[in-house]
Amino acid sequence: MNILKVDDKGQAICEDCKKIVETTYLLRNVPFSDNSGVVKNVLVGVCNQCNSVVSLPHQSMPLVKEQLEKQRGTLESRVPAHFIDILNLASFELSGSINFTATIIRYYLHNLSNENLSKKEVNNYLTCDLAKGKAQKRLSIKGNNITRDIEKLKKITDINSTSKLIKIIILKINEDILMKKNLESIHFLKTSIAITS
Repeated sequence: MNILKVDDKGQAICEDCKKIVETTYLLRNVPFSDNSGVVKNVLVGVCNQCNSVVSLPHQSMPLVKEQLEKQRGTLESRVPAHFIDILNLASFELSGSINFTATIIRYYLHNLSNENLSKKEVNNYLTCDLAKGKAQKRLSIKGNNITRDIEKLKKITDINSTSKLIKIIILKINEDILMKKNLESIHFLKTSIAITS
C-alpha cells in the first residue's frame, strides 16, 4: 500500500468541476454526506481548482470507520418471545422476509421520538394483554442516532426504562402494521425496504 503524506499530489474526478482534476492531499474536517457528524483532521484529496474534497485515501478509512462506529448507537433489550414474532410478522408483511425488523424499529423509534405520545396511549400499550410475558428473547438493534432517539422518547413519555420503551414501540408496530394497517407508515416502510434491499 502506498502511504500518502500531506502535500502529496494526485488526480481525481471532481463532482463540482465535472472533470478529472489535479489534487493535493491535505488534513480537513469532513462532514458525513447525511450531515450526521464530522470526521476531524483526516487526510483527503482536495481539488486544486475549487478546493472541494474529492478523494479519501485508503489509509484514512480506519479513522472514518471509527467515527461512524461512535455515532452508531446500540439498542439492547430483552423482550417476551411473542414480541419477536410481532416484529417478524410485520417485516414479512412489508417485505416477504423477516430481515427488516431492525429497519422497522429504527423507523418507529425515530418517528415516536419526534411526536408526542399521550400518557393514555403509553398506559394503554403498557397495560394491554400483549405487554405481558416473561422477557426470554434478546433484541439488539444498531443504528445512527439511536441513542439520541431513545433519550428523546424517554423525555416525551417520562419512562426511564429502555425495555418499556421497546414494548411501546413493538406494540405500536403491531397496531399500525398488523392490526389497523396504517397506510402512510406501510407505504413509507415498503419504499425504504425496497431501496435498502
